[in-house]
Amino acid sequence: MARIESQRMMADVEGDFVVFLIGMRVNALWRVDRWWPVSRAMPKMLQELSAKPELGLLGYRGRWGGRNVELIQYWRSFDQLRAYAAARESEHLPAWREFNRRTSGNDSVGIWHETYLVQAGQFETVYRNMPTHGLAAATAVKPATGRHMTAAGRLGGSRDG
Repeated sequence: MARIESQRMMADVEGDFVVFLIGMRVNALWRVDRWWPVSRAMPKMLQELSAKPELGLLGYRGRWGGRNVELIQYWRSFDQLRAYAAARESEHLPAWREFNRRTSGNDSVGIWHETYLVQAGQFETVYRNMPTHGLAAATAVKPATGRHMTAAGRLGGSRDG
């Protein structure tokens, strides 16, 4: 089991980074032939990205609820995310083409994504009584002490809070 850290901790990230949310929604549970292949594509991509950190994925975590599966991914840069998505030799491009082929003319499964570009110092995190989690697990973690005790302090002290 992961070690629980009782003190206040925060993510320690140098430079800009990207938060990429991606998900799948099963619209027709009985159309397993449509959604199962889509659901099997992402683990292959995550294995590839985890084995090649130079591609830019810093880390990820998944959530599942009913018909929805989503991943929160942390990337070093948007350029690396875009390069992976377009690379002919990656797992992504064939999976994307297969998704479009399988879902042409039907709505049995949907996919979505959102991309957020985060500038250095323009984020705030806190974790207490938690194992290393989220952005901190994808990057680095440090104690949230001194000026970092408050959200405003973790954001550089320039905001009320």
